[in-house]
Amino acid sequence: MSSPAEVREAEPEAIATWDDRTVRVPGGNVQQSHAWGVHRAGLGWRAHYLLLDDGAAVLALGRPWPFLGGGRLYVAKGPVTAGAPPRAVADRLSAVAGWAGDAGYDAILADAEIPVATGYAAELRARGFHPVEEVGPSRHRVGVPIPPGADEDALLARIAKTTRQRFLAAERRGMRIVRHDGGAADPAVHGLETPAPAPVGASAPAAFERFYALLSATGERRGFTIGPRAAAVAWWRAALEAGHLVLLEARSADDAYLGAAIFYRNGERLTYANSGDVVALRHAQPGAVHLLLWRALQLAAREGRSELDLGGVDVAGARFEPRPGDAMYGLLEFKRSFGGRWIELSGAHERALHPARARAGETLARLGGGARRLAGSRSPRP
Repeated sequence: MSSPAEVREAEPEAIATWDDRTVRVPGGNVQQSHAWGVHRAGLGWRAHYLLLDDGAAVLALGRPWPFLGGGRLYVAKGPVTAGAPPRAVADRLSAVAGWAGDAGYDAILADAEIPVATGYAAELRARGFHPVEEVGPSRHRVGVPIPPGADEDALLARIAKTTRQRFLAAERRGMRIVRHDGGAADPAVHGLETPAPAPVGASAPAAFERFYALLSATGERRGFTIGPRAAAVAWWRAALEAGHLVLLEARSADDAYLGAAIFYRNGERLTYANSGDVVALRHAQPGAVHLLLWRALQLAAREGRSELDLGGVDVAGARFEPRPGDAMYGLLEFKRSFGGRWIELSGAHERALHPARARAGETLARLGGGARRLAGSRSPRP
């Protein structure tokens, strides 16, 4: 593999097949997609679609400092590995850093979701990067491995008995899962209904409006925000149309709305992003979230993916695997009950390109409340 000595902005014909290099590859991520770049550009970011000499592609998002000029370049969840070893990925990021400095940026920040056990963080430090607080969750994930060719019995055998009983009981009561999915190569997956009577394109807007209201209520209870409705729904629709997003809705036998969850196709993973359930119906209709995750696991296996990524369990100020008695230990145990395993990631890293102006710009960004809102506090966010 050649060293990516040259970085250039992509021509339109390369952007047309962008996602084949950044999303539909091992280690791919929707925050490196064309749809994500277009969405962020609509919110005031500068989207740079960069091609490297070794054939890699990197989406980089630029944000100017307030009043100062210059700015920071953010490589969200990238560069993706696309099967390359950690050293090659670090070389790619270093090459992008060189391009960024020439383009007038003062700092570059990246948070590729690469396990720390690979040595990627050490490779970055050797190239002048240093660890920083994350922009979006990037310190760990809980992944459910899916063996090649695993059938339903093999998947069930890896799930804790009590968890299995909850979603099987929900099935027996007639609970159903409705699938909104613009990228469904095979819509006939056991237990997943397609919207009726409208096709996905017509049914999705109303489904996203329901989900936004549900997620807003969940955020009020749990203390997080999801941003403006219009931006959230616009991103979900764009991701659905690009084939990156799956929205699953749980409904009772009499069609009551019980909850929903969004998943993203990130390369070989199906990633659990956001979910919520109707609290008032939990007692009468238990197991909605359990059944949503079981159907997602079935879907991931049917699509030949090697992992159902259940996301993280971290809270502010705590970036370690929770222990009994910790606030997030119950959530960790819930995800482990599906066969999940803790995967520590390399985390976010930054390199100053023009140090004096980078320090001044960072100070201005903090004063303006922008330092922790580079790209939102969830992943991915509108």
